[in-house]
Amino acid sequence: MGRPRSVEDPSVFHKVSLVTLLAWVGLGADGLSSSSYGPEEMFRALGTHTSLALGLALATAITVLVIALSYSKIIEHFPFGGGGYIVATRLLGPSAGVVSGSALVVDYVLTITTSIAAGTEAVFSLMPPGWGGAKLVVELVVIGVLVLLNLRGVRESVTILTPIFLVFLLTHAVLIVGALGASVGTTGAVVHEVRTGFQHDLGTLGMAGLLALFLRAYSMGAGTYTGIEAVSNGLAIMREPKVATAKRTMALMAVSLAVTAGGITVAYLLLHVAPEEGRTMNAVLTERFAGNYVVAGLAVGKGFLWLTLASEALLLFVAAQAGFIDGPRVMANMSIDSWLPHRFAQLSDRLTMQNGVVLMGLASVGALVYTSGNISTLVTLYAINVFLTFSLSQAAMCRFWLRRRARKDKTWARGIAVHVVGLVLCAGILLVNLYEKFLSGAWVTVLVTGGLVSLCFTIRSHYRTVQKSLSRLDEILPSLPEKPDALPKPLDPRNPTAVLLVGSYAGLGVHCLLTVQRLFPNYYKNFIFISVGVIDSASFKDSDEVREVKERTVQSLQRYVTLARGLGLAADFRFALGTEAVDVATRVCREVGKEFPRTMFFAGKLIFQKEQWYQRILHNETAYQLQRTLQFSGLNAMVLPVRMLEESQAAAA
Repeated sequence: MGRPRSVEDPSVFHKVSLVTLLAWVGLGADGLSSSSYGPEEMFRALGTHTSLALGLALATAITVLVIALSYSKIIEHFPFGGGGYIVATRLLGPSAGVVSGSALVVDYVLTITTSIAAGTEAVFSLMPPGWGGAKLVVELVVIGVLVLLNLRGVRESVTILTPIFLVFLLTHAVLIVGALGASVGTTGAVVHEVRTGFQHDLGTLGMAGLLALFLRAYSMGAGTYTGIEAVSNGLAIMREPKVATAKRTMALMAVSLAVTAGGITVAYLLLHVAPEEGRTMNAVLTERFAGNYVVAGLAVGKGFLWLTLASEALLLFVAAQAGFIDGPRVMANMSIDSWLPHRFAQLSDRLTMQNGVVLMGLASVGALVYTSGNISTLVTLYAINVFLTFSLSQAAMCRFWLRRRARKDKTWARGIAVHVVGLVLCAGILLVNLYEKFLSGAWVTVLVTGGLVSLCFTIRSHYRTVQKSLSRLDEILPSLPEKPDALPKPLDPRNPTAVLLVGSYAGLGVHCLLTVQRLFPNYYKNFIFISVGVIDSASFKDSDEVREVKERTVQSLQRYVTLARGLGLAADFRFALGTEAVDVATRVCREVGKEFPRTMFFAGKLIFQKEQWYQRILHNETAYQLQRTLQFSGLNAMVLPVRMLEESQAAAA
């Protein structure tokens, strides 16, 4: 999707990173757009007891600010990004980390699904009722468009969608301020109505019943707080200085969400908005505010209604960006730790996490089809994982400050306070949602997240078994010569040449060298080692990280050359940097093939005794792919098998 980018371009990090405004659009839209459905779910839960709406609006704003402040602290202390997954892993242990990471992955799938479903709902609020059957098709098309945009690049996708974000801010500012201004003359009546309603509710439900209703409605509005964590998860794509940019973005997100969500809730109360079949409450609110306003014969109110709901719908589509930006990033962090297939850490030549983007899109399609795009169901599923992650993050930061206390850090009490409050709020909302909605669909989220956690443990167990089997090859390393001959033999292009494609210096690469010597004794006179420094999500942070990958690659190749020369062989190396091993290695191999016409290329491949389909997903097919591309180019290539033994076989060997 577009012209490839070079990882060695010094300006590439500037080109793909986000300034505060673009970060606010790409990541903040998730939080801000939740004001389109969070306040509605909360207000609906009140039923006829709308006298509690003012208290809910205030509680919502305070909760947003508390959670945002706590995540700003996480950004300060974990400036390398990763958010809830990294925090839980570092402070609570790998098990808590994988639960948090799995919850985040499912959360971001539901971010995409809920945002697109809610956006489509807003659009169809303006359409005739008979058009409702086309909703699902429109939602699937929007997912497809966003997948294509994100395959092209994060910054490009966000830049295209920025005007939508700004129109949303403007129209909703007019809506909220206008609703408050229109009610100034009736303030006394509104206050009297709220006081009377509260006294009536208190008399019929009692204080305990009223408090229970308030807590239930407050928890049902949990969708309002979704997306606040996105900034800490997406720190890696922020413009330098990353921490300062992220904190500014978080502040903008928190204030805009608190004002918008709280303002809409109050506007429902002031304009006596009630749910209507087939329409969102925001559509009812906007029409009640401006629907009949006419200026010079022009239906300005209708135009404002269409513009407001269109911007709301489109912003919800923009909000799905957070899922496509942060979901693949969380998956990449987990894959680096071997919880998920390693390929999810790979970058495309556009420097996007292509595998993660595609999987997030497919999973969102599945969620949409399963729920038929029902907003209430999706918000229920959504809120569970959001607050599971929030709770784990707050608990982790509480432990962080308790450790500081043990080290006699006098600032620990001030530092821990916001996280204790955040933990109480988040855990409370999580428990109420589980209690209220478990049988209404929340069990699906629990089941899916639990299944993903189990899958992660299975994948990590497999990788550990393979690594343990590979480690037996390293046992030969201490017995090998460490110094080359004083006068290394020169390479002669006329002689038979063996080219070995290797990774880091380890027993696997040495095994391939010795295997070639054993299979073709004294035949090959030249030995050339080729390696590709693969830039993945872990190393694509700044130019220094890229330089370190280059240095590590060269150092490993020099060790192979030193070994070969110590065995009395003529040896040299070639290398390149890239985001994908096969294409870059193929290019280097073709260059070597021109320089040394009598060349055979060798690559090692793990061979399992009973190969299963999942092993092809967990382990790349680089050797076979290279063999095919090189042979198609007219070059000779051979795959050297490296047996993976079971533990009992390895012990016997």
